[in-house]
Amino acid sequence: MEKENNSLQVAILLYPGVTALDAVGPWEVLSRIPDAEVRFVGKEVGPVSTEGGALLLGVTHTIGETTAPDLVLVPGGMTTPGQMVDDDVLDWLREVHRTATWTASVCTGALILAAAGLLKGAPATTHWYKMGVLAIMGAKPRPDERIVRSGRIVSAAGVSAGIDLALWLAGEIAGRERAEAIQLAIEYDPRPPFDAGHVRKASASVHRLAKALMDARMPADQRRLVPRIAWRRAIDLIRTRK
Repeated sequence: MEKENNSLQVAILLYPGVTALDAVGPWEVLSRIPDAEVRFVGKEVGPVSTEGGALLLGVTHTIGETTAPDLVLVPGGMTTPGQMVDDDVLDWLREVHRTATWTASVCTGALILAAAGLLKGAPATTHWYKMGVLAIMGAKPRPDERIVRSGRIVSAAGVSAGIDLALWLAGEIAGRERAEAIQLAIEYDPRPPFDAGHVRKASASVHRLAKALMDARMPADQRRLVPRIAWRRAIDLIRTRK
């Protein structure tokens, strides 16, 4: 079940607890690129419960069946810690990154790329809630940028930024006119009723409330993985010390 001839194979990683818009927003754009074959990939084919538990997405292909995608996209979610210590996922990311034209992340998906060792010393962005973790994992955070490119790796800020990222990628792959046509086709012309979509725009009280909302959504089992992630990072630093 390898890539079809002359097609653009896009692999969007899914896992239990993934943030739905992180995956579906980019899919809505990337699936409209000519000759694009978009796969939702995971460890097993079948339904995956997204963050919040009320929405299911379907894994169409396993990571074992998807060995040479042209574009790899890693979405985030409140279960990111579990993916950061999943060696099957990390090994797959390292392997497919070797030949992929683009490796991309949305939101805390950047932390999974960092756990795979793909962001060492590289500029990147993620959700503001986890910007400090991104730095601890060895990347160079760019908190004021919505999309950050570092060679073949492109990262996007939180959740909704995945649509911007996908449009940018569409422009690189299929040209600006096609990307703009996709933008018009999905009528992506955001005009939010409020202007608090970035930390530097939000009031202190709104920031506190948003952080409390994020804290409340983190599952307890994911919190318990933090020491394991920290230990892995410490070992990595020791092993790579010159």
